[in-house]
Amino acid sequence: MFNDIGPLELVTLIVLAVLVFGPDKLPKVIQDVTRTIRKIREFSESAKNDIREELGPEFKDFEFEDLNPKTFIRKQLDNDDLGLKEIRNGFDLKKEMAEVTDAVHSRDSETSSSSSSGSSGGRIDMTKKPETPDRDDRPPFDADAT
Repeated sequence: MFNDIGPLELVTLIVLAVLVFGPDKLPKVIQDVTRTIRKIREFSESAKNDIREELGPEFKDFEFEDLNPKTFIRKQLDNDDLGLKEIRNGFDLKKEMAEVTDAVHSRDSETSSSSSSGSSGGRIDMTKKPETPDRDDRPPFDADAT
């Protein structure tokens, strides 16, 4: 629950609690907070047990953590009945990205060699700037239209 609180933050919280509640009221506040947390946990456990009883015996392995989509997907991927591990292992993204990179680099080298020889072979040289149209080809600007 408090895994991401560091020692400095914990000391800061303790000093703040002592300043806000005072040293004489602090033990009573801590008891009240722990009692409230205990009651909330008991309530949630009884609610979980009631739901499990209502669902019946076919849902005896049901865990409420499975309602989290990440947990559900992780469990299904670990389940080998579906053959998903073979599909997941069949995708090698690094290999495919390397192939795409090689294809792009080889195309760049072909384009530069063909453009230096003078014939483009129907390809467009993306390294050249496009030709700008003449100023006379532009339509007139209409200030009333804007």
